[in-house]
Amino acid sequence: MTISTQLLSTLAPRGHIRASINTGNPILARLDGDGRPAGVSVDLARRFARQLGLELELVVFDTAGKSVDAVTREEADFGFFAVDPVRGAGIAFSAPYVLIAGSYLVRQDSPLTGNAQVDQAGHTVVVGRGSAYDLYLTRELKQAQILRAPSSPAVVETFVQSTADVAAGVRQQLETDARRIPGLRLLPGRFMVIQQAMGIPKPRGAEAQRVLAAFVEDAKASGFVAEALARHGIEGATVAPRADA
Repeated sequence: MTISTQLLSTLAPRGHIRASINTGNPILARLDGDGRPAGVSVDLARRFARQLGLELELVVFDTAGKSVDAVTREEADFGFFAVDPVRGAGIAFSAPYVLIAGSYLVRQDSPLTGNAQVDQAGHTVVVGRGSAYDLYLTRELKQAQILRAPSSPAVVETFVQSTADVAAGVRQQLETDARRIPGLRLLPGRFMVIQQAMGIPKPRGAEAQRVLAAFVEDAKASGFVAEALARHGIEGATVAPRADA
């Protein structure tokens, strides 16, 4: 990747590039046994920095909301986010690199059998505060109430300890929790598809956004994203199609 010195300074004004990593979405990032960040997002961050010829600094957060705030405030130079119009006020997104299913989880004895039954008066849905599911369901739910857990990984624990009717989140995480905690089941299918993209602070401008977009398209087309998903044993996510497909 060859870009001008001026554009490089726009992308990385501190001389090295800072990647905001959210470990609250285990499909894309997590802390390994030594407490170090690992996962698809981390692999992509390292590849991007390497192609730019810059040293990489990982700025790690435990929730999507904190990661979004860091990039919006330019306390990090880029990050990995679910595309959402609220976040788009301060972040310029690439096309998505992976697609992730969002699903609902209920108790085994719940009368709910389908996603369309969730949005009813008297129902409460637990989501991770500031997550893509929180933003989406805040707009879409007209009758059900929302209970916000501190983070996405805390959704099911919050759900179990409450009288809420439904938990919402990454399908893979919900499946893992349902195997771990007796008496839970997932509703069939999905209520939304998360478009997971890379993003930079909007003030960095159109040229910087084009560099990021080109990087994402190359990472998909070269097989790097698919290889990263396989390397980390990720199920429940698929490589997004080309932006022009």
